[in-house]
Amino acid sequence: MSGPGATAVGIKTREGVVLAAEKRMSYGGFVMSKAIRKVFKVGDRMGMACAGLYADMQAIARMLEIEVRYYELSNKREMKVRSAARMLGLYLYSNKLFPLLTETIFGGYDTEPRIFVLDPVGSVIEERYSAAGTGAPLAMALLDKNYKEDMGLEEAKNLAIEAIKVASMRDSLSGDGIDLLIIPFEGKLYLEFVPLEQ
Repeated sequence: MSGPGATAVGIKTREGVVLAAEKRMSYGGFVMSKAIRKVFKVGDRMGMACAGLYADMQAIARMLEIEVRYYELSNKREMKVRSAARMLGLYLYSNKLFPLLTETIFGGYDTEPRIFVLDPVGSVIEERYSAAGTGAPLAMALLDKNYKEDMGLEEAKNLAIEAIKVASMRDSLSGDGIDLLIIPFEGKLYLEFVPLEQ
């Protein structure tokens, strides 16, 4: 999958989900910012990593956070990861005439860890791992070679970091550090930052 600028990665393991994205925001050949966060928490068990237009990423993250919270408060039960991904897909599809220019990797856990990949018009595809954005072909080559079904969360985190580092070396729209959202299965999610060597 390639498209909007940036590189985002998602990996599912038996221990949880790792979502990662680099921090550069570029328009054309100009670097607008080196400190953009492209990973977003959604509720207490889910999150997303995006590539594309930053305003569109922010819009879908806010919408989904509100909808998930509303559902869980109204129904007094947790929303399934697949249901949240489908809700996001419907929202993106409803805007298909004026699409939100973002590729999204959405993940979390309910009965098990899951990740889903969404394009700008709302296709929802479940995967074990994926990459999005202009650096995706480079990142996916590394993920394809090194992903293992039985890998642990720490190993998945290191693989996500390496995949984005490889993409950032050749993709001029990617770089300036990596934000990670770690979602342990039956644990508390947390953010980490990893600098990239210049």
